[in-house]
Amino acid sequence: MPVEGGSSGSSASAARHPKQKRKAHSLSIRRTNSTEDRPPGSQRADMLEGQDSKLPPSLRNNLLDLFGQIEREFESLYMENVELRREIESLNERLTGDGQNMEGGDASKGALKTKASHSTSQLSQKLKTTYKASTSKIVSSFKATTGSRALCQLQKEYVAHRDGIWDLSVTRTQPVVLGTASADHSALLWSIETGKCLLKYGGHAGSVNSIKFHPTEQMALTASGDQTAHVWRYMVQLPAPQPTPDVSAPCEDEQDSSDREEAEADGEGHCEAPTVRVATATLKSHQGVVIAADWLVGGRQAVTASWDRAANLYEVETSELVHTLTGHDQELTHCCTHPTQRLVVTSSRDTTFRLWDFRDPSIHSVNVFQGHTDTVTSAVFTVGDNVVSGSDDRTVKVWDLKNMRSPIATIRTDSAVNRATGAWCAARRGTRRTKHATSSPAALTGRPSAGTSTSPPCCRRNEPWPTHACTHPST
Repeated sequence: MPVEGGSSGSSASAARHPKQKRKAHSLSIRRTNSTEDRPPGSQRADMLEGQDSKLPPSLRNNLLDLFGQIEREFESLYMENVELRREIESLNERLTGDGQNMEGGDASKGALKTKASHSTSQLSQKLKTTYKASTSKIVSSFKATTGSRALCQLQKEYVAHRDGIWDLSVTRTQPVVLGTASADHSALLWSIETGKCLLKYGGHAGSVNSIKFHPTEQMALTASGDQTAHVWRYMVQLPAPQPTPDVSAPCEDEQDSSDREEAEADGEGHCEAPTVRVATATLKSHQGVVIAADWLVGGRQAVTASWDRAANLYEVETSELVHTLTGHDQELTHCCTHPTQRLVVTSSRDTTFRLWDFRDPSIHSVNVFQGHTDTVTSAVFTVGDNVVSGSDDRTVKVWDLKNMRSPIATIRTDSAVNRATGAWCAARRGTRRTKHATSSPAALTGRPSAGTSTSPPCCRRNEPWPTHACTHPST
């Protein structure tokens, strides 16, 4: 009896399982068939009904509505694509039929084929134009406009220096000439129009690191690695402007360019203009390289900045030292004077720049600004009441003289800033492998060097700046 009971129980359970499977299968069939006549939203709800989900019903319904909208939009796009394909096929068949009907005439056979091919190409071009127009609105938001790009081209070359060019300046009075300071121990004056070298100053024994012109007289102020700054007079006569070359003429420029390069390689690119070797005044009180110098307003005094961590104020007529401006913790990198007020700004490797005020003869105040996190390579005045500072921390900051607690603007660059100008331009540090001076602040790449020995000035290993690359006559 127990055995029979056990066997009958097992057979009953085995019989129940097929019934449950058949019941579930029939239920699934009924659900599938019943959804054919129901709206799409309810169909998707039934499809997800048996799925295990932890989402709230309201959220699931919203998702289903969104998916439904996406599906309808895709369906409309798909139908438009199908219609366009049909139109293209009908047009192609029509063009092919027209060409076959007229194929009997030999004279017009080639013309018809050409016409059909031309019509097809026009249709293809029209489709491409339509596609580009539809996507231009999206792509245009990621592209920079043409007007925002700075377009630059070479206008003039000034060839005569034998080493790197550290600084350039333009006179404020007539005649208007360009001045360049170079590591080849010389400063040159140029005709801007013709590019001809007019005068050479060779009074320094080291690299000439900066050049500034007197505001009213024909005098120049140069700072050098020989630990001095020189004031020297010049007299130049501008040559007659040359006629504009004819662009339609044969390629004579290529020959001239190659000849010029060969002459430079042979060391023949030197300046044949008159040379001035005696300074009107020599400003010497520094114990290190004089990295920069500038005229104070009025031109009676000059300020110099040096690697000995000090800036000096001199009387130009007597070469007398008036003030020694100390306070920087490391080497100075630049100095600049205000164009209309007795203000001086100096920058240093100690990450600061200082504003010195000499407007009151009895009080010489100084303000220290710590807006940068690395060497402040330069700080200059603009035409207005602003100061622009550039730094190795890859930023250029603009300050208001009336409120210099924080900069009014910060410009970030992708490399260290070598020199800032009054026009809010910044030149990036790089290496100079050219003997040409240009009239752009971007030419001020590299670092000035001492050059107080007979060896090439830029190859001294005791300078705090990174060694720069330059071209020597001996290499």
